[in-house]
Amino acid sequence: MANVVEALVPGGKASAGPPLGPALGPLGVNVAQVVAKINEQTKDLNGMQVPVKVKVKSRTEFEIEVGTPPTSALIIKEMGLEKGTGDKTAVGNLSMEQVLKIANIKRRGLLSKSLKNAAREVIGTAGSVGATIEGMSSKEAQVAVASGKYDEMLEEKA
Repeated sequence: MANVVEALVPGGKASAGPPLGPALGPLGVNVAQVVAKINEQTKDLNGMQVPVKVKVKSRTEFEIEVGTPPTSALIIKEMGLEKGTGDKTAVGNLSMEQVLKIANIKRRGLLSKSLKNAAREVIGTAGSVGATIEGMSSKEAQVAVASGKYDEMLEEKA
C-alpha cells in the first residue's frame, strides 16, 4: 500500500523543507527527486499555492498528482494583483475570455457539468475578491450569462 503525503506548495518553488521534507524523509524516498518533479510539473503556476499529492509506493517509486490552485488565486493572478479585497470595492476587471480561461483550468475540480455553469462559478468567486466582469458586478454578470448574452462564447467545443 502506498503512503500518501498531501501538501500545499508554491508553484515551481517547492523545497525539501517543510511541509514536504519532514513528511517524505521518514518514507525513505529521495526528497530532492520528488521536489524536482513537483517543481517541473508546477512551473506554470509560479507564485500560486498549489495542492499536490505524493504517493510513495517504495523508496524508488512515487507518483505525483498536482491539483489546481483555488479559483480566487487564479483570478488574482489573471488580474495581475498581489491580493484581492476583503470588502466590495472593485480592484480589477476580468474579460469574459479570462473567465473562460479560469473556468477551463478549474473545470475538473468544479461541480459544474457545463462550461456555462463553470463560468458562473468563477464569476461568483470573482465578485468575492473584488473583480468586475466586463465592467459589470458579479451579480450583473451572472444575470448576463444566465440570459444567454455569452452563449456563443460558452458553447462546448467538441
